[in-house]
Amino acid sequence: MDLNKLRSAILVGAGIIGVFLAAVFAKNLVDSKAAAVVPAKIVVKEAAISYAKNGPVPIYINAQGLVNAKQKIELYAEVQGIFKPGNKLFRTGQSYGLGETLLQIDASEFLANVKASRNNLHNQIAAILPDIRLDFPNNYQAWASFLKRIDIEKNIPALPEMDTEDIRLFISGRGILTAYYNLKNLEQRLSKFSIRAPFTGILTEALVREGTLVRSGQKLGEFMKPGVYELLVSVPQSFSKKLRKGAIVELENLEGTKSYTGFIRNINAKVDPNTQTTAIMIETTDAQLSDGVYVSAKLQGNEMEQAISLPRALVRQDGHIYTVKDNVLQSLAVHVVHYSEDQVVVTGIPDGTAMLAKPIMGAYEGMPVKVTP
Repeated sequence: MDLNKLRSAILVGAGIIGVFLAAVFAKNLVDSKAAAVVPAKIVVKEAAISYAKNGPVPIYINAQGLVNAKQKIELYAEVQGIFKPGNKLFRTGQSYGLGETLLQIDASEFLANVKASRNNLHNQIAAILPDIRLDFPNNYQAWASFLKRIDIEKNIPALPEMDTEDIRLFISGRGILTAYYNLKNLEQRLSKFSIRAPFTGILTEALVREGTLVRSGQKLGEFMKPGVYELLVSVPQSFSKKLRKGAIVELENLEGTKSYTGFIRNINAKVDPNTQTTAIMIETTDAQLSDGVYVSAKLQGNEMEQAISLPRALVRQDGHIYTVKDNVLQSLAVHVVHYSEDQVVVTGIPDGTAMLAKPIMGAYEGMPVKVTP
């Protein structure tokens, strides 16, 4: 055998051996990868359940509003003059009793005009008394007594009764009635120079100081009676039909740290056409409250018979809930009666039905679960 044939035989043998070794190596590699693949495990999630029990469920709705004092007035000047100092300084937080003077405007010039008018009326009546004695002797004593009671320092008393048309025409023809009612008008205006407290309360706003010029129509301040407050809230028109006057209302501040109580005083008969809501007036005498505080009101409507209250997370948007039967999730359609902030009142769940007590991430109908207590 020559050298070339020997070389060719060696190369062919080496190639055959290399192919064989490569085949063996590839088979071992595939077998090792196949052995490394672990069969997938089916994960069964745990399901906390509760059993349905229908019964009466109270319907609640939350609303927010601003607390205002029930008795609160804004003080305005109806006349012009210098603000005179009084027994108490006109300052925010100052308290006043019923009938006590809140503010006094200097009325010395106007008072002089009133006194002059009283004196003029006195003189007019004195001038006609002789004629009354002669022509109307039955009325003389009443008018003579009226003349004696006229005091230029005091408001004019009521006119004597004129029982016949003749005496009325006589008195009117002498200008007595015109002078009398002009005087009454001046006295009424004179009373506006002094502003008195219509109730016992506190001055919550003071916009003027003693010695300043007060102008007609100018706002002077604000006066309120603490202790009785009202709250106006708006609720959906459909829910307002479930409320009743006098019902107790739970109130709390926006932080949820303080609680108060009140009651429904009025339910508006008109519906706001823009929002389709009804105004509800709530009254409270809770001493912890203050004018100007925002609070949240929890209003209770009528009870819904044969219903169940569930967390909102358990009711799907399509109006279904998940029940559990033979460790498998099933979908059940329910009728939603009312939504609150975190609860949903529903009907249509038979008593004893096993329902999810907590939502399961990725839940679907037919999903196997492991029931836990």
